[in-house]
Amino acid sequence: MTRACALELRVDGTAHRLEVDPRRTLLDLLRDQLGGYSPKKGCDHGQCGACTVLLDGRRVLACLILAVTCEGAEVTTAAGLAPGGELHPVQQAFLEHDGFQCGYCTPGQICSAAGLLAEFAAGAPSHVTTPVTDAPQWTDEEIAERMSGNLCRCGAYAGIVAAVRQAGEER
Repeated sequence: MTRACALELRVDGTAHRLEVDPRRTLLDLLRDQLGGYSPKKGCDHGQCGACTVLLDGRRVLACLILAVTCEGAEVTTAAGLAPGGELHPVQQAFLEHDGFQCGYCTPGQICSAAGLLAEFAAGAPSHVTTPVTDAPQWTDEEIAERMSGNLCRCGAYAGIVAAVRQAGEER
């Protein structure tokens, strides 16, 4: 029998104190235990990006993170990017550029884009950035590379890249 572990974390600005099975993923905690349905369960193997959330400001795949490792962390889902109802610039850009079709991947895409903007602002290189000593350039190729871990089965990639480009330029 597995013993539950005490866990304290903040999700979308709300503090939670929970008893968690140490085998439970962050994704399952967010969806099943806290009732949040913004991060989606896609492949459950870290290959599709539908479960992307921000963990202390960095994008992660919630299906690959054990919840107990998030002690004291701040978790932000796509729903938490718009406190008070005002859309985050990435969310607004997705609406303006039709960056979604069925919408299943959209929460993960939006969290990934928000994390991408922070990485880019910090000068973090990507595979496209050459040489690595150069500051990354804000190009469609750079955006596509940084968003490559998030799959869209509907093929809304043109709208997604345009939305991320707009949000990045406004930032």
